[in-house]
Amino acid sequence: MNKDQNSKPYDLGQRTKKFAKEVRCFVKSLTNTLANIEDSRQLIKASGSVGANYIEAEESLSKKDFLMRIKICRKEAKESGYWLELIEERGKEVNEKKALLQEAMELTKIFGSIVEKSK
Repeated sequence: MNKDQNSKPYDLGQRTKKFAKEVRCFVKSLTNTLANIEDSRQLIKASGSVGANYIEAEESLSKKDFLMRIKICRKEAKESGYWLELIEERGKEVNEKKALLQEAMELTKIFGSIVEKSK
């Protein structure tokens, strides 16, 4: 399957990994203010945690364990959006930040939907 740069993987494992990698690229381009450094650390942790917990959910031992991991994915995706909102971007990073905020919101909704359907 041929995908362009902006297409989103259907596989959530791939999609969450892509999100974490894109966050890391975005952070590298930011101005090194004290606030950006601290907020970026939190953002990197939260964005990576989305995918890491999704991997754990796929290997869950029970439905209860699966739901707990998916809820953590949702929480970390939402937290990623929070840190993105706090980061101060320059002109060239505005569109990248908007795209990452959109992806964080979409991941939050996807994981929320999985939680609702799993009840």
